[in-house]
Amino acid sequence: MNRRDLVLRGSALSAAGWLTPVHAQAAVVRFGQSASLAGGQSEYGQDVRDGILAAFNAANKADNRGPRFELVTVDDGGEKERCKANVKRLIDSGVVALLGLTSGAAAEACLPMVEDSGIVMLGTASGNMGIRSDKASMAFHVRSGYDDEYRRMVAYVKDFNMQRVGYVSLKDTSPANQAAMTAALNGVGLKLALSVPLDRNQKSFDAEVKALLDAKLDCVLFTTNAHPISAIVDGMSKGLYRGFYFSSSFAGQALINDMASRGQSVIMSQVVPRPNAVAAMVVQRYHDDLAALGNGPRIGFTSLEGYIAGRVAIEATRAAAKRSDLSRVSFKNALLDLDVDLGGYRVRFTRSSAHGSRFVDVVAINRSGRLIG
Repeated sequence: MNRRDLVLRGSALSAAGWLTPVHAQAAVVRFGQSASLAGGQSEYGQDVRDGILAAFNAANKADNRGPRFELVTVDDGGEKERCKANVKRLIDSGVVALLGLTSGAAAEACLPMVEDSGIVMLGTASGNMGIRSDKASMAFHVRSGYDDEYRRMVAYVKDFNMQRVGYVSLKDTSPANQAAMTAALNGVGLKLALSVPLDRNQKSFDAEVKALLDAKLDCVLFTTNAHPISAIVDGMSKGLYRGFYFSSSFAGQALINDMASRGQSVIMSQVVPRPNAVAAMVVQRYHDDLAALGNGPRIGFTSLEGYIAGRVAIEATRAAAKRSDLSRVSFKNALLDLDVDLGGYRVRFTRSSAHGSRFVDVVAINRSGRLIG
């Protein structure tokens, strides 16, 4: 593992494995994460990581005698092959589970390795439908999939009588995502007027902008990282497009910040509570725990999603420790019937479902970056 790619919080990764004695009272439980810390998805990856770290840091401070939690994060730059290499090395290093991967396409590519190794892949920060197959026995989801998000977005499209719909997605993602969008549109009697695939790290989107403008669309639905959306919206605005922009949650807080800096608005589906909804206990604790990390981490939907994934990992670890010795097997068994209310956000797994939440909210973000609906 390249030293420059490795980010460790706590002690250095030990060849002894994921469970290492610390003093007489506690053991260190290590989770592995491959995340996009550089490249076009860097803010997204950093935010997910920081949310998990906030949860782990708070748990470690609150309980001196329970397991201590560490996150081993390796940069993949949003690239599928780098993620696969990272995941293999993390598995071989002995982490108890994979947590908070930030590319759904890369997570899907890792599934055969994950299944063969018998290691849980928990809380991937993507709605990618390709990792939500019933055959993916080691993937556990703390957030909704794109099928739920698309149904909510498309209902909004239908309510406002929009007919000509364009869809922009990443070409390296599962065909199951396109199928989910088609199914959502069919459910309200609509069809795509145009589908545009693109590369998440490409530099120019002039061809995509032209195709979208030429199609005379009422709205454009995006399932990409933030950078392509910002660039395309900027280009379409210069082309005097007057329609609506919708984005899935995958664009994250980075899109909200970028659109606000450009004075542009967007409608987004979100899979966690609003980060300003401090009346919810999970949001209040998130604010406190993220602040405890210092000035670097950003408050927003994406770090809140990471925080929730971290909290679920903590709850599952504690449940496993109560039942038997901690292991990859006992960690999975604890997840199989985990039902936890974090305070305004419930995650419930069953023996027949690894989909812990179906929560979806649709929010409108104005030109100043404020949530207005």
